Amino acid sequence: MKHADKPDTQGFHPKRRTLLMSLAALSAAGCSTLLDAGMATGPGEEGVSVMYRVIGRGSEGVLVMHEWLGDHNNWEPLWPYLNTEQYSFVFVDLRGYGWSKAVQGAYSANEAAADAAQVMRHLGFRRYHVVGHSMSGMIAQRLTVSYPERVKSLVAISSVPASGFKTDEAGMQGLRAVITDDEALKRAIAARGGSRYGNTWINFKLKLARNAMTKEAMAGYLQMFTQTDFAQEARGLKIPILAITGKFDLPFYQEESVRKNFAPLYPDFTLKVCQESGHYSMLEAPVFVASSIEAFIRQYAA
Repeated sequence: MKHADKPDTQGFHPKRRTLLMSLAALSAAGCSTLLDAGMATGPGEEGVSVMYRVIGRGSEGVLVMHEWLGDHNNWEPLWPYLNTEQYSFVFVDLRGYGWSKAVQGAYSANEAAADAAQVMRHLGFRRYHVVGHSMSGMIAQRLTVSYPERVKSLVAISSVPASGFKTDEAGMQGLRAVITDDEALKRAIAARGGSRYGNTWINFKLKLARNAMTKEAMAGYLQMFTQTDFAQEARGLKIPILAITGKFDLPFYQEESVRKNFAPLYPDFTLKVCQESGHYSMLEAPVFVASSIEAFIRQYAA
């Protein structure tokens, strides 16, 4: 479809029809890509609690969610490599993060999953693909368990499993320190990259993290991903799931641990290792991540 063409909106939900027609008009007016359109929107719309941005004009919806130490900005390096003709990528900021920083809540997995599903329903996507990173990998699983009829496929990147991130009191103290202590956060960032990167990268990621969220939200979601366990409820879920791991990530997020925590639960489970990244593969290897997501979800497109 040429940029100046009007999209076929027959049968689309009214909200999607309006969005697609607006994007087509912007394209006809000379916008070079859809990154120039689809600005963040959310609260104030009927039935929507969190903010989001749609990139793409495709009929296949892809919900994308972020990690504990970052918001939608983590995903920006992928945007030039997304297939915006076939897919509509919906980047959601959880409560207390990014575009949704002013939105408070319980910061639970159930709440976050319901918020994200609400956005996709609002946009008229009856069934869609889900992508989650780190703690949002857990939220993506929660959404899929709660609404299996809506999810076509799931991509979990450096993901917390359905059983949660288990740690002792010393580990919890270290995680709590990250919320307020920049030096603790720098150490966490370095460790999640295999301590391979210099201060420029660490300071860059530090700034992304500190600008991304409120401390209240960080504390709430820390409780979520360390204390939540719905593994038994998730067992036997037949939705196709791809886990992407980084070779240089923390051991908990590496291939052996992920296979141990995911494979027994999900009968249609595959895993792919990024050989050039740690925890932040969308920042460290964006072409790899964009291509891997597309290759997987393409198999389950309508």
